[in-house]
Amino acid sequence: MNVLSINVGTPREVEWRSDLVETAIYKAPVSGPVTVRRLNLDGDRQADLSVHGGPEKAVYVYPSEHYDYWREELPGVPLPWGAFGENLTTEGLLEPTVRIGDALRIGTSEFVVTQPRMPCYKLNVRFQKPDMVKRFLRAGRSGFYLSVSKEGRLQVGDRIELVPAGGNPIGVSDVVTLYTARRDDQELLQRAIDTPALPESWRDYFQRRR
Repeated sequence: MNVLSINVGTPREVEWRSDLVETAIYKAPVSGPVTVRRLNLDGDRQADLSVHGGPEKAVYVYPSEHYDYWREELPGVPLPWGAFGENLTTEGLLEPTVRIGDALRIGTSEFVVTQPRMPCYKLNVRFQKPDMVKRFLRAGRSGFYLSVSKEGRLQVGDRIELVPAGGNPIGVSDVVTLYTARRDDQELLQRAIDTPALPESWRDYFQRRR
């Protein structure tokens, strides 16, 4: 498991449906060591802090393995690393094997997996496609967010060390499944509620569905 690309970006205005929308979803690869802060990577910012960023969404990871699927799904659309707004494009780290609360060590930085990505309409803006959010959710290729447990530095090529969370935490893919398909799976709902590393907003949401 390793880092293939580190991608950062700052807010910009983009036209969408005759309006200007501010978004930081456009990320571009950077070279050399990058400093990891509690709330983001150096050079990276979020546009709307009410729904993006914060300590539980400090860094967004997206598996490089998903790009082949999207190249078929979106023929002719340029898909450089960072196209989905991810900070880290990775290899060998997939949602079905990653659980909420797993720790990652990359370079001198340490992280905790907190939640899958549930995109807002800014993904539609990024690809200029009104159904992109629906496609993204249907594909089940969510990527996931990290909190920063230890600030440090990382760079392209760094090995990713995964330290499994203790207990029986819910997996990243299972959270997505609970949200999109198996909405009444009581066993999964209880696992989600009992996973302390899952943000309180998610656990409250699943508690209300029981």
